[in-house]
This record gives sequence, structure tokens and C-alpha cells, in this order.
Amino acid sequence: MATQTPKPQEILTTLGHQPPSENWMDTKPEFRPGMYCHPVKIASLEGMGGKYAREWAPAEPDWKLPADWKGIVKEGLKDRLNRFRSFQVFMDICVRCGACADKCHFFIGTGDPKNMPVLRAELIRSVYRGEFKTAGKILGKLAGGRKLTEEVIKEWFYYFFQCTECRRCSVFCPYGIDTAEITIIAREIINLLGLQIDWIGTPVNACYHIGNHLGLKPHTFKENIEYLLSDVEENVGITIEPTFNRKGAEILFVTPSGDVFADPGIFTCMGYLILFEHLGLDYTWSTYASEGGNFGFFTNNETMKRLNYKMYAESKRLGVKWILGGECGHMWRVVHQYMDTMNGPADHLEVPKNPLTGTVFANARSTKMVHVTEFTADCIKHNKLKLDPSRNDHYTVTWHDSCNTSRGMGFLEEPRFVLNSVCNNFVEMPDTTIREQTFCCGSGSGLNAGENMEQRMRGGLPRANAVRYVHEKHGVNLLGNICAIDRASLKPLMDYWVPEVAVAGLSELVANALIMEGENARSTNLRGEEINDLREEAGLPPIDFPDPDEEGGGEEGDE
Repeated sequence: MATQTPKPQEILTTLGHQPPSENWMDTKPEFRPGMYCHPVKIASLEGMGGKYAREWAPAEPDWKLPADWKGIVKEGLKDRLNRFRSFQVFMDICVRCGACADKCHFFIGTGDPKNMPVLRAELIRSVYRGEFKTAGKILGKLAGGRKLTEEVIKEWFYYFFQCTECRRCSVFCPYGIDTAEITIIAREIINLLGLQIDWIGTPVNACYHIGNHLGLKPHTFKENIEYLLSDVEENVGITIEPTFNRKGAEILFVTPSGDVFADPGIFTCMGYLILFEHLGLDYTWSTYASEGGNFGFFTNNETMKRLNYKMYAESKRLGVKWILGGECGHMWRVVHQYMDTMNGPADHLEVPKNPLTGTVFANARSTKMVHVTEFTADCIKHNKLKLDPSRNDHYTVTWHDSCNTSRGMGFLEEPRFVLNSVCNNFVEMPDTTIREQTFCCGSGSGLNAGENMEQRMRGGLPRANAVRYVHEKHGVNLLGNICAIDRASLKPLMDYWVPEVAVAGLSELVANALIMEGENARSTNLRGEEINDLREEAGLPPIDFPDPDEEGGGEEGDE
């Protein structure tokens, strides 16, 4: 049964940040529809070798935990304290100063104190003290410790799936505690009990066995791209014939599967195709490693490693020189921050070199993988693209720094350089909501399901609020970004909070501005929308496009 999401005004008028009167250890989470995700399907969990697959429901009192669940959790916690030095440090050094307290979008949007990063981490830190530290074992709550109970496990599930691992809180922590790493470990431990959400578990299983999160078979993946090519031909007037699984290509291109399937990602994908055609790039797609995204990042370290490896295994099979990656957030955080210690270095590949400009991407000397945005920026810098930014004049664009590509890998200037090269009207959101301090979309880390829509709209409130500010002050009508999850998540978020603002990937805007050899009048954009209609809405004069019916002497039989 579908859950009715509250209206925006209902959320705003009922939102409060008053702490409860009782101690936080004595409060229990309320599993209210719209605020949590469905459990993983049995087949999906078993498909990845997970244990204790069963039918259970978060709102039910009995979660059917395995008989020795306490032993499993304690051993899992002990193992990770021993293996991950950072986790041990994060458990010990927090002084609960509260610098992070109001920095989490979920705390801002829900008012729930347990969504303060400091308190969310305390959910697991208190058990660490109560079960592993002498003072906590003896003094209990007086030493900040508590025992492991079923209610604690339910609390972990509820709140660690209200963390998008965006790391905004870490920017403000005086000790540099990475709460995202704590969330990763917490999710790993509850996964040991078979407690996974379906929006993560099923995509992970599909990606491992088929090649992408959506479970698109190789022929379907290819057909989806070919379908987009027909739209490109209709709207741009050029025929593109990319290759698939071609051995000996210079570059393997890998993008998140959402770009070949979901709106508005498909327009970003069209942008890739048009850009590469413009450059005459020697590249190929793979229908087997057909996913750049890595939902293993939201599951456990071992799954993340397995899914990341498939791209490199395919690059070796095809004999390419290096890998070019599309617009994705967690794909790039995994490659940038974890690849070297998980799968790298990728010694079977060459250090990426732009064949058009000669630029050697030394930053990718180990991973051998370059982001399409830095590749595009390099091409623009060396005047390799013919651009007409006025084609995007009907847009007043603001920029969303996707958490994983901005905080996670320092991608701050490159997208802005590209954006300013292809758009004449660019407005920044307030300084405290962008760059390293950017607010999350509110639906990352596998939380962009449908059944938790209220949670998502609440979590995305801070980002939407910043967009509304520039919309009302500067007439912003488009929100750009370079993350597939963001493109998918920000669209319903804008529809809910700021319906006057659309969402687009950067490569879509690049393709709109590209002057292609043999192109048609380009009277429509990649979405098939009439440019003059959009210009009229933006208060701009129309463009005198040639009439295609008159171009060849009129209709047949008019002579």
C-alpha cells in the first residue's frame, strides 16, 4: 500500500528541534511508513552469499534474528576494530563537542537528535564501551556504555540507514572523525544478521551477476543506448554509431547504468555520445562491465572491492589503454579513495593521456581512470570543442556539488570551468551550502527508494532551501550536477520543494552547446523541447530557425 508523503507545508510547520525529555538511551525509533526502506529480497541476499535470508518487516516486533545474533555482532565489531585502525580511533577520540550536531541534513530535516552525527555514532560507540571497555562494563550508563539488545539493533538499522555517508559533518569535526566510515562499519555489522535494505541488496546482486544495478542484460543495455541514438538523430540531426565490446579500442567508457535508463540521466548519456562523436574519440562501451556505480560501497568493503574489480577485469579483456568514467558520485569516491588498497594499482593499463590534447592525467597514474568532467575541461582548455553557450541562454543554472565528487575527491573547479564555458547564466548558491560544505541530495548511499519518500524529502530540505533561495533571488531554473544518484534524487526533490527548477547533468549542457558537423537547425534540445518555447518562458526573444519543410523546396508534390 502506497504511503502518502506529507505536503511541504506540513513538514515545515511540524518540524522542531527540541530534544526529548527522556535520556536518548531510553527512546526507541518509531518505524513509521515513509521513513524507512523495505528489507532485501531473499534471492538478492542469497545471490551475494549473504547469510540469514528470511522474510521480516521493520515495523514488526520480531525481526527473526539468528540464534547467536549477539555473538555474531560482537565478533563482527571486534574484527573491524582490529582490522580498521581508523574505526578504533573514531570510537575513542570523540569528545562529543557537538561541532557536527547541526551539520547533518537529516537532523535539520527531521529534528531527531539521533540524526546528529555525534549521537548517531554514539549508537555504536556506546555498545563499544559497554561490551569492550572495562569502565563501560562496570559503570554502564555512567561511563557512556550500554549492553547489546534487540532494540539496539533496530536502532542501528533505523538510523544508519538515515545517513547518506556524505561526510559533511566530518568537515566540521575538530578531530577529523569520518562519520561515513562509522556508518559503513555499522551497516556491515547489521548485514551480518541479514538486515539489508532492498534498494541496496537487489542492485548489488544484479550488478555482480549481470553487470549493472538495473539487471539489464547485455543486449538490453546495448538496445537502450541505441534508442537514445535515435533521439540524438532526431534532435541534433547526426548519426552516431558507437562500438560495444570492441577489443583494441584506446579507451573503455564506463558510466552508471542510470544514465542509459532513467530520466534525466538519459540526457546526460546523450551528451556523452555527442561529445565523443564531436571529438572522434577511439572508445568502446562494455555490455558486461555496464555499471560504474558501486552499491557495494553501501554494503561492505568486500562487496565494494568485488564490484570495482569488474571494470578493471573488462579493461584487461578488451585490451584498452585506459578508462574514462561518466558522471557518478560513489563510483568516483570508490575509485579515488579505495581503489589503490582494494584492487590497484592497475598495472595492465597506461597512465591516461588525452589523445586530443596530449595532457597526461598524472592524478590517475595508479587508477588509470579519468572523470569525463576533467577530460571535458581539458578539451575546452585546449580549444578542442566548438561551443555556442548562448544555446543554453534559456537556463539560469546553479551548481550542486555532489558529495562524493566534491568532498570525496576535490572536484570543485573543473565542473565550474566547464559550466561557465557552455552557459552564460550561472549563479552560485550561498557559500555555506556548496563546495566542501555542500549539502547532500538526501537520498544517497542507496536511500533513493520509493517507500521512504518522506525521509528523502526531509533529508533533502537543506539542499532544496538553498536552491529556492537562488531561484527566488536570481531566477534560477536549472540545477546542474555530476552524479547519477543526484540526478535521480534531485528531480523528485525539486518537484516537491522547488518545482520551478529542473535538474540536468553537466554533459547534457555541454552537448546542447556543441556545434556539430552536419547538425540540423537545433531548434530542440536533447529533451526534444522547443528552444523558442523555453526562451519565451525565460523572457528571451525567439531565434529564427529555418523551417525544415521549406529547406528542400517544400513537401513532395508541391513543385
